[in-house]
Amino acid sequence: MNWDAISAISQLIGSVAVVLSVLYLALQVHRSTRVAKLATQDAAATALREVTKPFMENAELERIWRVGLEDLSALSAEERARFFHAAYQWLKAFETIHFHYVYGLMDRQLWEGWRGLLQHYVAAPGMAHYWKLRPEVFSERFRNFVNSLEPPTEQRTVGTLFGEERK
Repeated sequence: MNWDAISAISQLIGSVAVVLSVLYLALQVHRSTRVAKLATQDAAATALREVTKPFMENAELERIWRVGLEDLSALSAEERARFFHAAYQWLKAFETIHFHYVYGLMDRQLWEGWRGLLQHYVAAPGMAHYWKLRPEVFSERFRNFVNSLEPPTEQRTVGTLFGEERK
């Protein structure tokens, strides 16, 4: 065997090794991307749970949220302020979820569920009033998205879900 043949065989082996390395890296990147998507989807659910958890733990906050969604005039000025703080946090959590979806980090089927929930809540009179007063605190992309949502035929929030609005 001459040196040219040995060189050609070495180059072939080197080329195969490079191709295998690139394939291995592609597989790792794919797995990493999948893990990142799963982590993002989990973070989205956690963010919204953190916003809504106080409503489950504190009956007064739950009442303010439930009543405020449907009838802000039934709340005192202090309660309306608390409702507005909660509305801001709730919508910011959804802005983040929307951001993740736009950048491909949210599964479409999961996103459709989130979008449906948002669609019901932004149509609630109290939330719609807040949105009208404070859209500038959200990104233009999110504002455009929310403004493009069609109101549901039957709006369902925690304030109307059971058909018995309590005050």
